[in-house]
Amino acid sequence: MKIKPPSKLWKFSLIYILIFIMGIGVFNRITRAKATPVIDFSEFKEKIVSGEIKRVELSDSWFTGFSTQEKPVAMPEQLFKRPGASLPAPLPETTYKTVPINDPDVITLMDAYKVKYYATSREGSVLLNILFTWGLPIIFFIIVWRFLLKRMGNLGGGMLTAGQNKALIAAEGGITTRFVDVAGVDEAKEELVEVVDFLKSPKKYTDIGGKIPKGVLLVGPPGTGKTLLARAVAGEAGVSFFRMSGADFVEMFVGVGAARVRDLFNQARSKAPCIVFIDELDAIGKSRINSMAGGNDEREQTLNQLLVEMDGFDTARGLIILAATNRPDVLDPALLRPGRFDRQVLVDKPDLKGREAILKIHAKNVKLDSLVDLEAIARITSGFAGADLANIVNEAALLAVRNSRVYVSQKDFEEAIEKTIAGLQKKTRVLKPEERKLTAYHETGHALVAAFTPGADPVQKISIIPRGFALGYTLQMPVEDRYTVTKSHLIGKIDTLLGGRIAEEMISGEFSTGAASDITKATDIARKMITDYGMSDRFRNVALTTRGTGMLGDSREEPMFHREYSESTQQYIDEEVARLMEERYAYVKRLLENKRPLLETIAAKLLEQESLEEKEFKRLINGYASDERQSAGYQAKEPIPAQQPLDHNADTP
Repeated sequence: MKIKPPSKLWKFSLIYILIFIMGIGVFNRITRAKATPVIDFSEFKEKIVSGEIKRVELSDSWFTGFSTQEKPVAMPEQLFKRPGASLPAPLPETTYKTVPINDPDVITLMDAYKVKYYATSREGSVLLNILFTWGLPIIFFIIVWRFLLKRMGNLGGGMLTAGQNKALIAAEGGITTRFVDVAGVDEAKEELVEVVDFLKSPKKYTDIGGKIPKGVLLVGPPGTGKTLLARAVAGEAGVSFFRMSGADFVEMFVGVGAARVRDLFNQARSKAPCIVFIDELDAIGKSRINSMAGGNDEREQTLNQLLVEMDGFDTARGLIILAATNRPDVLDPALLRPGRFDRQVLVDKPDLKGREAILKIHAKNVKLDSLVDLEAIARITSGFAGADLANIVNEAALLAVRNSRVYVSQKDFEEAIEKTIAGLQKKTRVLKPEERKLTAYHETGHALVAAFTPGADPVQKISIIPRGFALGYTLQMPVEDRYTVTKSHLIGKIDTLLGGRIAEEMISGEFSTGAASDITKATDIARKMITDYGMSDRFRNVALTTRGTGMLGDSREEPMFHREYSESTQQYIDEEVARLMEERYAYVKRLLENKRPLLETIAAKLLEQESLEEKEFKRLINGYASDERQSAGYQAKEPIPAQQPLDHNADTP
């Protein structure tokens, strides 16, 4: 059972303050409406003389006069009402109030006219006055202060508990995740089986003199299941599980992070055997070598305390540290040395079989149509992580419900993949006829170059239906997973990316901003061929830049790199990139000019139908004149990650 903090009975809001203020206002209005009118002291004495005042109540604040001798007493009707009798009308009572003056003759005056007078104690009124004058404002400001502190992240409000860790603790047996719930990372699971076996049976390791690794670092791109694996280890071992993010340690107050590290390990030792999982370790474990901050940096103190704690605990007690990161290049070397995180487990994106297994796990509670082919879905989702596949299954189920179907069909999965890759379909975006025609030729140019380029992935779909920021897109389907890329394949990718702009130039005689993303990708590939891959004539087999690995997996941001060449080399790189792009541009233009009848046929079909599936596109290619077809024309041999379609044809520069 998961240990959670007690839930709040009510959630504080400014609405309660407004209601409180309005209540006080209504109360004051009611009391003022019923308040006794105040008269002058001389007039008060005249009413005593005239007999209008028969009784006077004396207090430090007021002299209150009444027109009756006795206080009116409300009697229950049933005590004196007889059948058929009517109740006597109560005597009306008039009240007068005046501010007291130190006049000793007033007592003599009341005695002379036989006016009954008495003094009243105001202790209760004094207490109420203090409460309303001092108590309520203080309480009000305390409540507002606490509310504002919570809205600001409890900065300063939790000084007494600042050093306590914020870990989410799951008690022994409270985690139901098992290794069968994790797919696509079989090698990583095998590495963690030893950890589970040690927590279950530590004696067989200690008897032989072996020691379990103190720390296991899970390294992999986002969404590959690192946190899920850690929960599965805790679930299989049946021990307590502490989960905390690296960002939870660091606060604005110096020393709070180190105190939380100490508190976390103290609690973990008291609950051993257990697992401590630190997610996003790079938040506190960044290298201190190139740190711009001084020696008193809060993050550095937190890291130092973590290093000390990892050296100070004994794995024989069953305390295992798991951590996850997708930035292993920025971690401090002291964390990665043997004796701390001495085992690093790569949790990579799944292959074809792994993707199919992940889809089966996420789809087991989804009502699938009998014609759904999960293997085909896994084949066209090359490069997808486990989180992406889970999202596709969920999106497909939502699409089925939106279309009033009780089962999820293959079409729902295909639409979910397109939505993930290219974005949401823009049904309300209406293109001008010339823009629509230009988009059709642009996407046809991509598809034709891919079809007649040996080694390119086969075209799965061409569409000119706007999605996201794209006016159209060309989707290629990888046949198999590939982990190395040849020079010819890189050049083929550049050719395919240039096909859209060249088709635009052929039909309209000018360029548009729709090919901006294509030019950016093609230029980046050409530059990496020269600087990173050693594929230039002048610097063959030479890496011109020293790059960090950056974030694992596909990232839109360029990883950090250091330039280690001269200005003349930079000039050569720029000229070589321009030469390569010009050379490929001329080649693709000749190719499309030779296939212009086919280009116009497919573009016209695309304008008519708005989208072409793989079978229709193959039929048009195969229907072309045999002397114009190439035997290797529509053969696909290697994948391009499916989450990056060839072209988004963005309508922004």
